[in-house]
Amino acid sequence: MQISFSTAALPKSGVLIVPVFEDGKKSKAFDDLDKAAEGALTRAAKAAEFEGKKGKLLDIVTPAGLTNGRVLLAGAGKSKDFGALEAEALGGQAIGRALAMREKSATFSLAGFSAKKIDAGELAARIAHGARMKTYRFDKYRTKEEKKDKPTLAKITVNSSSAKAKTIYAAYEKIGDGVFLTRDLVSEPANVLHPESFAERCKALTELGVKVKVLGEKEMEKLGMGSLLGVGRGSVRESKLVAMEWMGGKKSDPAVAFVGKGVTFDTGGISLKPAKGMEDMKWDMGGAGAVTGAMAAIAGRKAKANVIGVIGLVENMPDGKAQRPGDVVTSMSGQTIEVLNTDAEGRLVLADALWWTQETYKPAAVIDLATLTGAIIVSLAHEFGGMFTKDDKLSKQLNAAAEATGDLLWRMPLTKTHDEMIKSDIADMQNIGGSGGGSSTAAAFLGRFIKEGVAWAHLDIAGMAWNPKDKPTIPKGGSGFGVRLLDEYVRENYEA
Repeated sequence: MQISFSTAALPKSGVLIVPVFEDGKKSKAFDDLDKAAEGALTRAAKAAEFEGKKGKLLDIVTPAGLTNGRVLLAGAGKSKDFGALEAEALGGQAIGRALAMREKSATFSLAGFSAKKIDAGELAARIAHGARMKTYRFDKYRTKEEKKDKPTLAKITVNSSSAKAKTIYAAYEKIGDGVFLTRDLVSEPANVLHPESFAERCKALTELGVKVKVLGEKEMEKLGMGSLLGVGRGSVRESKLVAMEWMGGKKSDPAVAFVGKGVTFDTGGISLKPAKGMEDMKWDMGGAGAVTGAMAAIAGRKAKANVIGVIGLVENMPDGKAQRPGDVVTSMSGQTIEVLNTDAEGRLVLADALWWTQETYKPAAVIDLATLTGAIIVSLAHEFGGMFTKDDKLSKQLNAAAEATGDLLWRMPLTKTHDEMIKSDIADMQNIGGSGGGSSTAAAFLGRFIKEGVAWAHLDIAGMAWNPKDKPTIPKGGSGFGVRLLDEYVRENYEA
């Protein structure tokens, strides 16, 4: 998709997108077009009872006096509430309609469109970013498709008076690349994306200046990673641990580490899942996908920070070598784990990945992301990722990043009681708790692998990695959740 910025006259073809505020504050773009069309825009809006409410769209076909094929009025809501995320949503919603129109080009006309919460350059860049995010498609495996189902939109232009828009957008373009990478990874079928092929895709980040290190099973066995390795025993695919290093800061600057769960397919193992819906378990590597996409975004925009991304990659399959309920494994930390349920496998992967990350890099903070529990969806639906941390400062930092990007989080309880629920009769701990508080007991389990003095947060993104329905900037499918969140967290807390 070609995205450009222009201060030139409006084009003579394609769809013109004109934002309209709900409170009657008209832009110069609207007034000029309406005048050229002899009031046709005003009449059409009145006839359709279009008032500019947030998210509402009005398609006007070939208004009299205009040579352009169509004008699309995009409701922006109240001007006092209009900010960066509202700009992105407007861009995405409008382009979603433009895609349905089957136009070849679309132009946002922003002359005289302004709001107090956001300057002209940022506004134009955010609209462009939201528009691009909506154009994502994962259709590489479609060999036959009706012509009417194929997208025709090839060019998006943002017509703005700001000379800064293009420069501002450059950083969002790199972040968008990271989001698209994560969406691609999450969308891939498990026969294509498995631990070995995922590791190979990570190596492509070396083109951005990321140093990539891959550990195989023999290396992990020497390190004593019995917890991670136990999960992949039943698969013919070799488990991997991948470390991605972006050292864009000073040598003396503290590093932050992101750790992701990468179960490329989860059958549940011997504790086999029901057949219905199991196909969705191709995206049980959403945490690893988010970490990989975030590393691509951070390196792509050359962030002045030291950032480590570590992902544990396994396939959880049942066969004669698979671990059984009741087995006891020894983690790299030396702590023993009674595996009562082989379908509670993500925490076993993260246990060793977290410990290895701390041993190897000595990070100041560690944030792990995982599609860890179905219980978090029961609690938060598909609206928030669950955040578990005992560090109030880190919680505030992550919440600030979430509010700024729209990758929303909700802090969940993590107490001594939850830790007591994973006590085992025969080992140091068991991998599941009781019948309630499943997300909190999972977080308590992970907390046992965090060293004293390390700021840590666990983000359960089981309800957010896959989007069950269209949203303004996210088509149905892989969402890319977490990429922007982590990038913003680094920008605000680790860059000078």
